[in-house]
Amino acid sequence: MSAPNAISIDKLLRLIGTPKCPMLVDVRSKDDFKADPRLVPSSVHYAIDELEDRFAGRDGHPTVVICQKGTSLSEGVAALLRDHGHPTEVLEGGFEAWKQAGLSLVPFAKLPPSDSRGRTVWVTRARPKIDRIACPWLIRRFVDPQAKFLFVAPSEVVEVAERFGGIPFDIEAVFWSHRGDTCTFDTMVEEFGLGTPSLLRLATMVRGADTARPELSPEAPGLLAASLGLSRMYADDLEQLEAGMLLYDALYRWCRDATDETHNWPTNKPKA
Repeated sequence: MSAPNAISIDKLLRLIGTPKCPMLVDVRSKDDFKADPRLVPSSVHYAIDELEDRFAGRDGHPTVVICQKGTSLSEGVAALLRDHGHPTEVLEGGFEAWKQAGLSLVPFAKLPPSDSRGRTVWVTRARPKIDRIACPWLIRRFVDPQAKFLFVAPSEVVEVAERFGGIPFDIEAVFWSHRGDTCTFDTMVEEFGLGTPSLLRLATMVRGADTARPELSPEAPGLLAASLGLSRMYADDLEQLEAGMLLYDALYRWCRDATDETHNWPTNKPKA
């Protein structure tokens, strides 16, 4: 029988990658985390003594707590957060059950250091089109929901990243960039261990649009058209990113849930 205020793996899996995903907090002990330093997608790892500071000033955002096996540690943390006004659930079976189910896990070692507010910072070229919108979407939906993105002049990306503790991406000669005939979105899907069928389908779409190979995906020309349209609609890169988040939310849900669905014009003709 499920414990009160528990959420199943199947239900959480449907929420991850969507705007409705709760805040996921990994509270495994130091030894458990060291034994397997990977994270459920979109989760953050906090030590118990960090919780008060991390949640100070936050509104009552829905939260899911993850410990090693979904028992006393997560139950206690969830009770504490509920006492502070945060609607909180516990992941049934914890990290171990998620791992045993063979689901995606993000290697903690691949994450850049967080700033003083616990956010990762990413830096790329201004005036984004495809990769530089798709990659921030992937990071915010599956890696770090609080991630910050700085769009700067191409010649200043590396120096700005060094000065502001960020990670450069989608420029030449950096880790997070194109590799061979793939694009930066492909790199992030692979390195973050997010190769689900739906994200791989989306990656093919992004690659086709971003590398001028529309033949890779029937949807790639449409993605290119929508991306170029957004770049004309918004002079501010951050406003464009927010609009692009909705575009990729829709594309992801199509890749995950609706690829077999068709649409036909209704008719009122009587049946023969």
